[in-house]
Formats: sequence, structure tokens, C-alpha cells
Amino acid sequence: MYTGLYNRKRKGRKSSFVDPGELLEDGILELGLEERLGGDDLLMDYVTELMNWNRVYNLTSVRKPTDIITRHILDSLSILDHLHGDRILDIGTGAGLPGIPLAIACPEREFVLLDSSSKKLRFVQQTLGILKLDNVTLKNSRVDEYRADSPFDTIVCRAFSDLPDFYRFAARLCNTGGRMLAMKGVYPMTEVESLEDKSVISDVVSLKVPGLDAERHLVIMQPPVNGSDAERAE
Repeated sequence: MYTGLYNRKRKGRKSSFVDPGELLEDGILELGLEERLGGDDLLMDYVTELMNWNRVYNLTSVRKPTDIITRHILDSLSILDHLHGDRILDIGTGAGLPGIPLAIACPEREFVLLDSSSKKLRFVQQTLGILKLDNVTLKNSRVDEYRADSPFDTIVCRAFSDLPDFYRFAARLCNTGGRMLAMKGVYPMTEVESLEDKSVISDVVSLKVPGLDAERHLVIMQPPVNGSDAERAE
């Protein structure tokens, strides 16, 4: 267990050790999410479960708790202000990213986490039980085979595929007036240029992730306006 890593440093003690709990609190404050998440232990509980399972199931290549907080948790939360509506789909969620951090921050919203890996979803299912999150549903399917009961207001992907494939496979699942969010590192110039219709991009936003010295961008795309919402969900 990693519980000992989260204990506070003694006041006045000099150490190079970075307390993961303090790092998370500082990041939440910098993102302006202290009213939503301040004093909530669920995110740290999720980090603990991810680290414990990761030793056996290799859910992520990121191993250090501080790196998990910066590169996974805070990175996921950095897009929260760009979510639209009440029904959110996370495509290629893997170990629950960005879906679980966002669901913790937004208990009033409904999240569907989609992935084709049953191994990773077993971890997510177990973790949801521990965190007692009741606003998350899991779907074990490829996105091109997934059939939703109704379309989504926001569709997000963090590590699913390039922009053309994301739009090609997921646009049918998005509401009219909804948005599709693709999380990227450096500005994805090649992917943008490879889009057949570049007008589907409404904006590309530069994100600032607390503690992360690397570029992050969010590509915001619009679903097609032709056809009914029900037809697209099918």
C-alpha cells in the first residue's frame, strides 16, 4: 500500500520529497477547482488504486505518484471548463482517464466510459465500487461497434486516435449543438491538415496543466448538423 506517501511533511523539515497530497491540492487550487474538490479524498483514493493495480496489470507507463497526479489527474481536470451538457462519453478511457477525475469533479453529470479492453475495465469497475461513484457507466466495446441509447452532449478522447478517426467514428454519437474534445500534446498540425473537412474544428485551446512542463492542447470539434440526434446515436 502507498498510504504512507500521502502523509504531510513535518513543518520546517528540509526534504526533496514532494508530497503527492500537497501536489494535488496545489494543482486543484491553480485550476480554480477548490470549491468542487477541496478536501475531497476521492482523487487520491483513485491514485492509490491505480498504483496498486498498475504493479500487476500495467495500466499505465507512469509509475511515480507525483507523475500520476500531474500527467493523469490534473491533465484530465484541465478540460473541465470545456465540458458541455449533462451527458458525457469518454472514448478509449483505459484506466478511467479522463472520465473518473471528471466524474468525481462533476457528480451532477452522467458519464459513460468506453473501452475495448476488458482487463482495464475490470480495474475501473472495481475502483468505481471503492469510490462509490454512481454517475458512471462502463461499456466494453469498440467505438465503431458501440450503439448508444441516446446521443451525448460532449464526447472526449485522450489517447484514442488521430483527429480524422475520432471524428469519423464518434461524430454520429454526438448531439446537435454538442462538442467533441480531443486532448493532444503539441499542436496537432499534421492531424488538422489531414482532416477532409477542417471546418469541423471550432477551436484549438492551449491548456495549462499545473506542474507539467509540456505542451497540452484541446481540439474542439462540432458534430455534423445533418440528420436527427437519434439517427446519429444509432
